[in-house]
Amino acid sequence: MKNSNGKQAQSPTDRGSSDRLKKGKLEKPDRYTIIILAILFMVFAAAALWVHSEDIFHGENEIFNPYGDETVEFEKAKVVGISDEEISVDDVADKAFVGSQELNVIIKSGRYKGEPMTAYNYFGPYYGVPVEMNDGVTVTIKTHTDGSTYASVYEFNRIPILAGFLLLFFLVVVLVGRLTGLKSMVGLLLTFVCMFVILIPLLLKGAPTILTTFTVCAYIALASFTILGGIHRKTISAFLGTLSGMVFAMVFALVVQRLAKIDGLRLEDSEPLLQLKYVGAAIRVRGLLVAGIIISALGAVMDVAMSISSSLEEVYAANPSLTRKMLFRSGMNIGRDMVGTMTNTLILAFLGSEFTLMIFLYARELTFYHMFSTAFISLETISGISASIGMVLAIPLTALISSALISSKRKTSKEIGPADGRPHKKRVKYLK
Repeated sequence: MKNSNGKQAQSPTDRGSSDRLKKGKLEKPDRYTIIILAILFMVFAAAALWVHSEDIFHGENEIFNPYGDETVEFEKAKVVGISDEEISVDDVADKAFVGSQELNVIIKSGRYKGEPMTAYNYFGPYYGVPVEMNDGVTVTIKTHTDGSTYASVYEFNRIPILAGFLLLFFLVVVLVGRLTGLKSMVGLLLTFVCMFVILIPLLLKGAPTILTTFTVCAYIALASFTILGGIHRKTISAFLGTLSGMVFAMVFALVVQRLAKIDGLRLEDSEPLLQLKYVGAAIRVRGLLVAGIIISALGAVMDVAMSISSSLEEVYAANPSLTRKMLFRSGMNIGRDMVGTMTNTLILAFLGSEFTLMIFLYARELTFYHMFSTAFISLETISGISASIGMVLAIPLTALISSALISSKRKTSKEIGPADGRPHKKRVKYLK
């Protein structure tokens, strides 16, 4: 496009890129990004220190040490010989191997590292696998009070295989996404760290389940968006849209679980969590259903919110004359194309996690009322639909927030900003 002097006008995106190449100065949005990241790091460090300042079980976790004075250790080992084995095939159980092996192993970690031991491997349709020479295994070493030991194979060592797949995933993401892909991997790592270092210990200490989960998820969203795109108009819109989507998912789940008279106590693994309360853990199990829905909705809502806000920035950069209403309409059109696939993604993720149980329930030929009265069906229905509602409602809210921020920026500064929200020193006139 040409300006009024007949010269080629620089597009908003190009001008933003040239501004970022200025030497000797750190642009204002970049300072904000560094400040926010520093604050987020300090919040994380303070929370981690406080959470781990004392033992969650106050030294009373004997439920995890049922052997008294005897010690049990899990270490990695390598199979160097097979002394004896009895293996048969169970035709009913899809030809699964059944039997046992007496193995000669070398311990590769722990206080017995380098020592040879005899380990016994028992396997069947539901546990264990037969191993071969040079296989890596994880062994359980039980040390008696008289110093004698007994070793058994706990499982085949899959850690190297899993590590290889993780490395492959990392390489694919970085090669395709380049710098953005690398930033997304940092955000993924942050998510795992927040879950296992902050959220789970807080819940075991008795923190309010739903409020704590929502707060940690909001922290993850803010940190991830800041790492991914800095403090700019696009990421602010995506973050606010994500928060609104999670709020709707949480509220809907709370209402439905109250009406359906079902909560976290009916979850499949709630019983062992209740046992933890007898050894000092103060976890509030009832809220875990809604907490799980918030976590499940987070990824999908973040995806939708960032996609819409980023698309609207590109639309605005291509045509800065668009009004707020026109931008909102564009965002809705983009969002509608995402509704079908993203909703299927969430529902199928919930159902796929319990696919074997679904097959079993179907094989029993249960009646409609019997099927949908089971706790499993009710829980999965509430989880899938609540997360989907949060994701769907995040679309118009993100479009509304993004179009409002873009329009307000244009009206207040009288400038045309690029896709990342950086202001320019003068207004560029575009000819229609």
